[in-house]
Amino acid sequence: MVMRMKHTTVTAIKISVVIPVYNEGQGLCELFERLVPVMEGLKRNYEIVMVDDGSTDNSLEIMLRFAGERIKVVELTRNYGQHAAVFAGFKNSDGDIIITMDADLQNPPEEIPRIIELMEQGYEVVGTIRKARKDSLFRKASSKLVNEFARRITGVNLKDWGCMLRGYSRAVVNYMIHSEEYSTFIPALATSFTKEVTEIEVEHAERLAGESKYSLTKLIALQFDLITAFSDFPLKVMLYMGFLMAFLGISLGIFLMIARLYFGAEWAVSGVFTLFAVLFFLVGAQFLAFGLMGEYVGRIYRQVKKRPPFTVRKIHA
Repeated sequence: MVMRMKHTTVTAIKISVVIPVYNEGQGLCELFERLVPVMEGLKRNYEIVMVDDGSTDNSLEIMLRFAGERIKVVELTRNYGQHAAVFAGFKNSDGDIIITMDADLQNPPEEIPRIIELMEQGYEVVGTIRKARKDSLFRKASSKLVNEFARRITGVNLKDWGCMLRGYSRAVVNYMIHSEEYSTFIPALATSFTKEVTEIEVEHAERLAGESKYSLTKLIALQFDLITAFSDFPLKVMLYMGFLMAFLGISLGIFLMIARLYFGAEWAVSGVFTLFAVLFFLVGAQFLAFGLMGEYVGRIYRQVKKRPPFTVRKIHA
């Protein structure tokens, strides 16, 4: 059943809530039932931008029931991934403050007013820290790894980079859109454009329905996006490793030559497996280096093609 929204007196500031959706049909009705009253209670102009990321269940059908004056549904042509869907929501929103959140209700909509309050105090990016997380041990461990990488690479000491419930100012969102850097980690990219960053603790709930869309493969891809988009440190590591290996190789060669002269040819034959071990180590290091360089070259290749990171089939409002 479609809810009727009461019109209330609003202030000039406009808030956009951007929600990427992929196969979340089981929980969308409850999401709207909880989110709309929260937004109405703020007594501010608002819009809810739902981005259908190529769902194969009934998610789009349910969202279209709610589409209207305050609720916009952006239908993508296929599944492009969460970050591309968020960018699609950014491009099709016009709020002064943009809130992002997941559709699975693990991020309670009731926490949004606290984020808005901080944004209105002057912060341009507001992150959130999930209290008493209800995720699996694997998700917690992988999140800890992402957080550590993000802190070291960005130099911004936020505790929880993985929570989707976040607030961004329009200026920061515009910078991200104009950067056209779509193969990236959005929370880290946002911190590149402002120093007015903070985070607050928020509640975390069990997933309402369905399963997490972040598989091990996607989490690994996220790590590569984070590393290669914000740091050239891996390339420097390869350079240093190259110098170190060259030095060790020369030193080992000199040592083997002297040992052969001192101990005789028989000793040299008995060390053949050591040489194989060193060879395998060097070959493995080369493949690692080529793989890292390939990741950077691949990013350049995708960027210079200027192929759109997503295409919109239709906007329903």
